[in-house]
Amino acid sequence: MPKRRVSLADLHRTAVGQGQAVLGTVSAPAPRALGGFDTHGISQHAHPTVADISECLFFSPGDGRIWLQDQRMILLHSEALGSLRRELIDSIGLDKARGLLTRAGYVSGARDARLVRQQWPDAEPTAAAMAGTRLHALEGVVQVEVVHARYNAELGEYDGEFIWHNSSEDDEHIAAYGVGGSPACWMQVGYATGYVSTLFGRMIVFREEDCRSSGAAHCRVVGKSAHLWDDPEQDLFYLNAQDFVGTPPASLPTSMPAGAQGKARTTYLGVPPGKAAASSPAGTAAEPTAHATMVGASSAFNAACHMLQRVAPTAATVLFTGESGVGKEMFASMLHRISPRSSQPFVAINCAAIPETLVESELFGVERGAYTGAGTSRPGRFERAHGGTLFLDEIGTLSLVAQGKLLRALQEGEVERVGGTRTVRVDVRLVAATNVDLRQAVREGTFREDLFYRLNVFPIHLPPLRDRRDDIPLLMSHFLAHYQRKHQRQLPGFSQAAVKAMFHYPFPGNIRELQNLIERAVILATDGEPIEPHHLFAGGEQSGGGEMSLHLQGNSGGTLHAQAAGVGAAVQAPPAAAAASARGGAGLTPAAAPVVAPLHQAEEQMLRQALQSAGGNVALAGRLLGISRATMAYRVRKFGIGG
Repeated sequence: MPKRRVSLADLHRTAVGQGQAVLGTVSAPAPRALGGFDTHGISQHAHPTVADISECLFFSPGDGRIWLQDQRMILLHSEALGSLRRELIDSIGLDKARGLLTRAGYVSGARDARLVRQQWPDAEPTAAAMAGTRLHALEGVVQVEVVHARYNAELGEYDGEFIWHNSSEDDEHIAAYGVGGSPACWMQVGYATGYVSTLFGRMIVFREEDCRSSGAAHCRVVGKSAHLWDDPEQDLFYLNAQDFVGTPPASLPTSMPAGAQGKARTTYLGVPPGKAAASSPAGTAAEPTAHATMVGASSAFNAACHMLQRVAPTAATVLFTGESGVGKEMFASMLHRISPRSSQPFVAINCAAIPETLVESELFGVERGAYTGAGTSRPGRFERAHGGTLFLDEIGTLSLVAQGKLLRALQEGEVERVGGTRTVRVDVRLVAATNVDLRQAVREGTFREDLFYRLNVFPIHLPPLRDRRDDIPLLMSHFLAHYQRKHQRQLPGFSQAAVKAMFHYPFPGNIRELQNLIERAVILATDGEPIEPHHLFAGGEQSGGGEMSLHLQGNSGGTLHAQAAGVGAAVQAPPAAAAASARGGAGLTPAAAPVVAPLHQAEEQMLRQALQSAGGNVALAGRLLGISRATMAYRVRKFGIGG
């Protein structure tokens, strides 16, 4: 029998019925008005309120689980976290510990911002920004007092100042080390950076100007768009899991002198601008660019970077796996650059672009006169990469014959040119990449088992962009800066509708597709105006899903709105059509007639239809409606559906 889950709001309502209160027992000063977002400011009761947010916090007594919407949470003793913090500082040093905790805070803030966007998609920017302060307090981290916060959508600029009271991070740092000379709220700064950057789709950097750990009465933190800081590099440095990970650009001018565009090139853990040379039909060798850097802060990105750092000093063969467009070639190039072979050649070849008849000559070289047209002798890729790294991209496309010849070269450490009579010793580090499941290919007989085990010495899987959405704000800011400079445009950034659409889009083409969407938008948008969804999705992209919300109509009724995630267009539809939309869009057309009914009736009808379609499976029903299992279970209990 499933365990009953109780939300914090349920506990509060029960306690109120008994003459007690759970929420709001500690009085807090009302936050000051948020100028810039809304000239009228925002009240303490703007949605989402503390009570709204508490509806997302679920407890499962006896089950050992707590949820904040669809994210599992834990209750952890502050002293335990302080002990971990102290051991990190003592074992790996202050800077590394600070970076680790800052990145952990960034991920937490980004996840909370995604929760707010998903749960309250129509919240005003001011209210959504305030929700972060309330979530941070609800999670027991710190009480936030807003001094001021402004966001200029036309210029894409954020500026805010906050006072932090009762910082749990300060309590533990002071208990361990006493009052020192530098700020210590590292996780909280990371959280603020992750939350606001994710919310507005731009890199916004927070810095602790005053801290209790350095002797101040309260902690004071200031947040600004990255380009508004004079020296944001020192703050952004702590978001990097490894030294080879680059920091987001502090300020990239929208216009540059002629000829200067090619001097500073940044790669964004995806396809470097100008990758075409490395993917040409001839399989052109690609030398790593000295200024190419990888950018990311998500846990999945950091995990891949740690594995890269671990294997780089060795000579082990590395196999990168993942979907097309996730950055396998960039990782391979970086592996070479941080390895002992960095001063030697890096040679890349796209196996899928080489005709079957030319594979052997491309890999091993050819002697003069070996066949008609072979007028000169030339070395193959193995010889050209001698002493360095040979990268075989899309290795899963090689034929079985080519696989056999490659395996022999790897086993013997020598090659023989086509038409030649002597062998040539080669010393190369082999790095391969594939977007297919090689184990499955082995089972199907399309890939040699012995070659697979030769390649699979140190596999590194690069997850798709949809599984590491915490990196989207960084990537959006980077590509925007790059293409503004490349195309000589001046754009303030992304509208809120565009940011929402980007976070809901499934990105089947991964980072390569994100790059292309933003370049297209930079070209289509008018100078001085923010990028809108129609600028991004002008190429016929289709959303892989949608989000639905019920909007009140007057005092007694509501209308169901199904919103396409990829294009941000809202359509009114009856509940049955909306359920079909959640299953793939069948039957939903812009001409569908709206059905107006009391809000609670429409919601209950949707829940019943979703449960019926899912055969009573609560988790599946939640996915059909675009909500988490926790929210679905709460709504089912609320309406008493299913007994």
